[in-house]
Order: sequence, then structure tokens, then C-alpha cells
Amino acid sequence: MEMNLKQANKLEYNLEYPDGMYKDLFERVGHGILITRREGSVLDCNQALLNMLDYDSKEEFLSIDLENDLYKYPEDRKKFQEKIESQGSVKDYEIIFKKKTGDSIYILITSIPRFDSNQEVLGYQGLIIDITRRKMMEKEVREATRRFQKISEMGDDGIIVFDENYRIEFSNSMATEITGYSRESLSGMDFSLLLNSTEREFLADMYSEVMEDENRRLCMETNINTATGNSKEVELCITISKDEEGKVKTYAYTRDITHRKKMEREIREANQFLSKLIESSLDSIIVTDMEGNILIFNKGAEELLKYNAEEVIGKMNIRNIYPPGVAKKVMDSMRSLDYGGVGRLKSLPMVHKNKWGEMIDGSLSASIIYDDNGDEIATVGIFTDLRPRIKIEKKLHETQLQLLQSEKLAAMGRLTSQIAHELNNPIYGIMNTLELLKTEIPTNSTRRKILDMSISEIERVSEMLHNMLSFSKPKEEERRNIDINKLLKDIMLFHEKQLSESNIEIISDFNPNLPNIQASPNQIRQLILNIINNARDAMPNGGRLMIGTSSEDNNIIINIKDTGIGMPEIIKDKIFEAFFTTKHEIKGVGLGLSVCYGIVKDHGGDIIVISEVGKGSTFSIVLPLSFEYQN
Repeated sequence: MEMNLKQANKLEYNLEYPDGMYKDLFERVGHGILITRREGSVLDCNQALLNMLDYDSKEEFLSIDLENDLYKYPEDRKKFQEKIESQGSVKDYEIIFKKKTGDSIYILITSIPRFDSNQEVLGYQGLIIDITRRKMMEKEVREATRRFQKISEMGDDGIIVFDENYRIEFSNSMATEITGYSRESLSGMDFSLLLNSTEREFLADMYSEVMEDENRRLCMETNINTATGNSKEVELCITISKDEEGKVKTYAYTRDITHRKKMEREIREANQFLSKLIESSLDSIIVTDMEGNILIFNKGAEELLKYNAEEVIGKMNIRNIYPPGVAKKVMDSMRSLDYGGVGRLKSLPMVHKNKWGEMIDGSLSASIIYDDNGDEIATVGIFTDLRPRIKIEKKLHETQLQLLQSEKLAAMGRLTSQIAHELNNPIYGIMNTLELLKTEIPTNSTRRKILDMSISEIERVSEMLHNMLSFSKPKEEERRNIDINKLLKDIMLFHEKQLSESNIEIISDFNPNLPNIQASPNQIRQLILNIINNARDAMPNGGRLMIGTSSEDNNIIINIKDTGIGMPEIIKDKIFEAFFTTKHEIKGVGLGLSVCYGIVKDHGGDIIVISEVGKGSTFSIVLPLSFEYQN
């Protein structure tokens, strides 16, 4: 008896639902169920599959040709059959189907063959899952990943992504260049191994801070360990992202700052060098902005202007240091072509006022500092203190005057010597004549007293001529070792009574270990006597005369100090000039101290005078222990 088609189909795949227990599952399951014959026709399907493929009825779907109407690529039907029949089943096998509309749909099929009683394959039955959405999402992820990879390769930053256990999941090419590791080596590596122990602890702290705020980004400058075993200076920034399950991905951005740090060090060293150069300058260096506000104030400026850098930098304007109106004059000069070119000012005479109100003569050199666009941004001025040079020039002028005076004195000395020699013989003749006349006149005669007075005056004239000869050319005498202490004691012994009569107290302080010196005894005696006589004249009402000796280095020092009337500064500077005298009475012609000065200089020594009006004077005679005399 011939069966109908429905009965045949039931028999072919035994579609029986005892008590309907599986029929409801077949129809209500959310995924598609497909039963097909081996040759390519559809035996059955559920409603979920019809909905998936946009078919209106089962009858319509059962009439399609599987290979051409369901498979997007017909050859995939044969591949499916080969796989399921060789393996006995397929699980999550990915195939592209076509909907009724022709649109593609990605599916996963899990299927098994159906056999007859002879174990021959009749067809296939399986579960169909639509993964089109997942595939689209995967595609979007892939495209996003490709975009991320392309973007990550475009920058100068090394990008490393690691999980919660610090295991690296992604690295770009710049990361491999910075670390020296290949991508394969970095993949799966513990990120913390790139850091030393200190940076690991710091990274852990950073990580915990970032974990509290997903939008937070923390950066630090650190060193990383490279594949070569060396370290490299980098800037490291980290941020995180969390997925829906709360899993964390950490993004580490690293930038090689070796070159930048090197440049910073070089710039810092250059700045330090310039700062030290500026600070070590003896000149006053001041840098201001275009408003005149002081930006740099070096040590030279501090010492010269008596301000501390802290009280002027950012707090004072250069106008407070320049005299009124000078700041504008300086700027106008720098912008002019007449003072060294635009932007420069060469050696302009200038007077600065320091903190104490003192005016300082000096010279100003200045220039304008421009930026890359040629705009004025600052000025720098170098102020040179000219007071030492002015003092030297004054001293040089005085020396030139002294030289001129010396030349005059030399000429006068030669003339004096000639006059003295010419007068010497007549004077001695007069003295001898007067002495002869004395023998003829009684001692009690008035004329005898007049003769004595005349002889005394002639002797004084003779002494004056002797001084003039000594001034012109000191008497040459063989020099020998002399004991200065003994010489001074002998002089004081002969003059003690005379000084005592003038109410002058003598105080002596001789160094007992004073060495002998090579000197002319008579010239040193004349030197001491002249100074003692001046001291006596400076104490008309009496006082104290202190004489002492000491030694220092290779010199001996004779100090003669009086408590007399003293001398003002203007007189003290002239006392060694020939013919200069402060004595109102006719007691000499002013050659005494000039002769003393010549004797001391002839011995290679010096005379130092300290005097104060009303408090007396001190003459310090410095004589070397040994001096080679040159005629």
C-alpha cells in the first residue's frame, strides 16, 4: 500500500513526538532548526528559522534549493557535507546563508547526520544560530583595532596595554623601538620588569590612584630597562579603561626623553655657566624687562650699589638707580645709530646712585635683547666702576707733577751746589778774620760781644750752606754695620739735657734683638737729629718724645713720636719738599726734612708720617738690613 508524502517524511526521519513533549520545544526554541536531505532539499524547519531567513511560510521554504538558494557560496554546501560526514558531526561551524531578500546572514551550525537502517546517510539535522550581529561587532572591533593600531603608529609615543596582572597584551612599534624588545618578546611580558624597584613601587601607587578614577591620567619621568641591559630616560603616563564586567586594561604611554633631557642638561649647564660668568664679573651687570623692572642683579651690582639681589629682583625699577631722566636717555641711545649701532650702547659716562645715596662715577655699556621675531624683550647693562681708574689717573698726575718738581729740584740742587761751593771759601775767610780780630779785643769789650755774635751768625750761614750741599748731593761715606740702638742712645745722651730744659720727657723702647744694618753712621745721625729737632720745635710748651725700634721682615723700623701740635693733611703731604717750612721765625730754609728724605731713599728705605692736629706726629723710618748703594 502506497504511503502519502507526509507519511513518507515521518518515516524518513522518524518525526514522532510522543505525547507532544518535543514538538513544543521544536517550535518554540529561539534558534533555528533545520532538517535536510543529503541531495539538497529541505525536510523540515521551525518558525525561528523562517523568521531568521525572512520566509513567510514553511511550504515556501521547503521548496527551495539548498545549495543555490540558502548558501551564499554554493561550494560551502559541499564543504559542509564533507566535514560532517568525515567527522560524524560539526559544532559551531560558521557559514554564510542568504535570506529570502538575498541579504547575507552569518550563522553557526551544530549538526549531525541522519542514517537509514543500513547506516547510509539520509540527510542532516542541526541547530542554526544567527551570529550576524556578533560578526558585525567583531568587524567593528577589528576595524577599531586597525584604526587604533594605525593611530598608535603615527605618534612619537610608545603604547603598551597590559591587564590587571601587568601582563602586556599590546605594544606598538615605537614601544619596541624605545624598549629594544620585539613585539613577540613584549607580548605576555610583565610590564613591571621594564622598571626598577623604586619605579615599580611608584607605579603601584600611581596604579592605585588611577583605579579610583577611570578618567584620571598620571605621568612621571623615569628610567626603563631596555633589552640591551641599559636604562633609558622616558616620560611614562598611564590611564585605565574598564569593560562591562569590570575588567581593567591599563594603557601606558612612553616617550623617549633622552634627547630632551640631554638638551635640558646642556641648557641648564649653559645657564649655570652664564650665571656663574655673570655672578663672577667684577662689573655690575643688571638685566631688566622693557618696562625697566630688574630681572638679574649680579654680585658685582650688589657690592657696588649696596642692594641685595632679593630686594631688587622683581621689586625695583632701574629708574630707582639711575639719576632722573637717565633711563630714557639710555634707551634712546641704544635705539640710535650713533652709539655703536641699533640695540647697542658703547661706554657711556654714567653716574649711579647706590643705596646709601653715594654717587658713583662709571661707564655704562648696554644692549637690547630681541626674541626670534625681532621684538625687544629685555635690556642688559654693564656698569664699570671708574673710581679706581680715576684714582690711578689722579695718582699718575701727582706723580708727573712730582717728577716735574724733582727735575726742578735737581736743577736747583745743582745751582745750590755751585752757589754753596762759591760761598764756602769767602765764609771761611770771614770766619778766620773774625777769629783773628777776637784775639786783639779784650773779652770784656762790647766789640768782643759783637764779634761773637757775628761769628755765631757766620757759623749759622756755614751750617745752612752745609745743609744745602747735603741736599744737593749727600756726603758719600763708606757704609758699615752699625747698631741702631747704640746710635740712638748716644744721640739721646748728648741731647737729653737740652730736651729736659725744654720740659720734654724722653721715653725709649728699644728692641734688644735688633739686628745691625749696613748704613752711613753720620747720615743716619743727621737724619735722627733733624727729626728730633723738628719734634722739639713742635712741642714749645713741653711734652713727651718717644723713641723706639723694632724689626719686620728684612727691615728695621725707628719710630719717633711726639705729643706736639701735629700737622693737617695738606701740610703733611708737603713736609719733604725742599724749602718748605712752617716755622715763622728764621730758623732755617726748609731743607731739613728734604735732606732726611734723601738720606732714607739713598739707603733704600722709606719714611711714613702719621700726624693729627693737636695730638702730635709719628715719624716711622724704615731701613733695609742690607742695601746695595748705587752712586
